[in-house]
Amino acid sequence: MTSSAPSPQDAFVQSRLINLVRTGAALTRPALEQQSGLGRKVVAQRVQQAIDVGLLEDADLAPSGGGRPSRQLRFRVEAGHVFAAVIGATESRVAVATLDGAVIASMQQDWVADVGPEATMAMLDGMFTRLARRTRTEPWAFGVGVSGPVSFGSGRIVAPPILPGWDGHSVRTWFRERYDAPVWVDNDVNLMALAEWHVGEPQDGRDLLYILVDEGVGAGLVSRGQVWRGDSGAAGDIGHLQVTDDPDVLCRCGQTGCLEALSGGWSLVRRVTGRVDESPALRRLLERHGQLTAEDVGMAARDGDPLATEVVLASARLVGTTVANLVNFVNPGTVVLGGGALRVGESVFDTFAETVRGRVSRLAGQQLVIRPASLGFQEGVTGAAILAIEQLFDPAGLGHWVEHGSPVGHAAHLHQVAVG
Repeated sequence: MTSSAPSPQDAFVQSRLINLVRTGAALTRPALEQQSGLGRKVVAQRVQQAIDVGLLEDADLAPSGGGRPSRQLRFRVEAGHVFAAVIGATESRVAVATLDGAVIASMQQDWVADVGPEATMAMLDGMFTRLARRTRTEPWAFGVGVSGPVSFGSGRIVAPPILPGWDGHSVRTWFRERYDAPVWVDNDVNLMALAEWHVGEPQDGRDLLYILVDEGVGAGLVSRGQVWRGDSGAAGDIGHLQVTDDPDVLCRCGQTGCLEALSGGWSLVRRVTGRVDESPALRRLLERHGQLTAEDVGMAARDGDPLATEVVLASARLVGTTVANLVNFVNPGTVVLGGGALRVGESVFDTFAETVRGRVSRLAGQQLVIRPASLGFQEGVTGAAILAIEQLFDPAGLGHWVEHGSPVGHAAHLHQVAVG
C-alpha cells in the first residue's frame, strides 16, 4: 500500500531523514529516531514515502547489539543522475555521475572557448547527448564549472578575462531551456576545491584552500564543507592580485603587475619564448610547431632544461609567497596545489611548499598540510556533480521535489532556494 504524498512541512521532515541516510549519519529506523528526535510512527511513515519514490530502500540487517536487529536503509545512488561540465579556455570536459558524486562516464574535447558561448554550449550539448545515450541516463540536474568569474545566484558569467564574448552569458538559462532541469554554475576552481574536500585524499574535514596554477591562476576555499564565494561570487580571483609595480608586466585582464601575468601558464610561455635562444630544446619545439605551450615548458623543466626550470621555479616561489599571505589571512588546515603549470616534478612542488611554510605565521603553519591535488583530470567535473547533488538534497530544496521523486520540472523553486 502506497503512502499519501506528504505536505510541504512533512516533505521538509522527510528530506531531513533522507539526508541522514544519504550522509551515513543514521542507517536504521531507530537511529533515525534518535538522530532526528522524531517518533517511531513519523519516521516509519516518512521513510516509507522515501522508499515509495525510489530514494531509499531496505538493505541488510544491522549488526546486532544484543536485541532484535534492525534492517539497514540504503540511499539509492542510482535513483537519478547529474550531468557535469567544466568549460575551460582550451578544452572542455563533461561527465555523468550517480547521486553520490561518482563519475560513471566522461568525455573530453579540445576546444577553444573564445569562439563564443553559443557554439561552445552546442558542443557541450552534443557531448551530453552522446553520454546520455551511452549510459542510458537522463539528467536530474546540471553542475557546470567555468574558467572565469560567475555570479552564483544567476548563473551568469561576468567579464571573464580568458573567455572573450562570454560576459553576461547565462549558462543556466541555456541548459534549463533544453532540459527543464535545475542548473548550478560556479567558477571551476571552487568546484575543484569542493571535490578535494569531499573525496580527495586524505579526507579530514578541515578548511581547504585550493590553488590552481594552469593557464590562469585562481583559488577556492571550502570552510566547514561550504564553498566561500564572498558577497557576489568573486572570491578567489587571486590571479589578478598585483604583485609587482613593473608597468611592463601586462596581463590579459588589461591591468599590469598581476600574479597571473608572471605565473600563469600563458605567461610562462611568453617568458621563455622571449629567451628561447637560451634553450635549444625549446627552440626546436618552437620551430617545429610554430608556438610553445605551457605543457612544453613544464615538460622541459621536468627534463632539466635550465631556462624552463628557472622560469617555473620563479613562478613556484611567487605563487608560494602569495599563498602564504592567504594562509595567514584565512588559516586553512590544508592547501592543495592543482593545475599543470607547477605540477611538473617534486622539486617544483617542494619549492612552492617551502616558500609557503617559510612565510606563514607560526600558529597558521603549526598543523598546515600542503599537498598536490589528488583527483587528476576528473576533479572539476566531480566537483560540479557534487555541487548539483548538494543543492538538490539541501533540505530547503529537497522539500520542493521529494514527493515527486525527481527534481525535473522544479528548477524555478530550486534556484530560488540555492545555497551559496
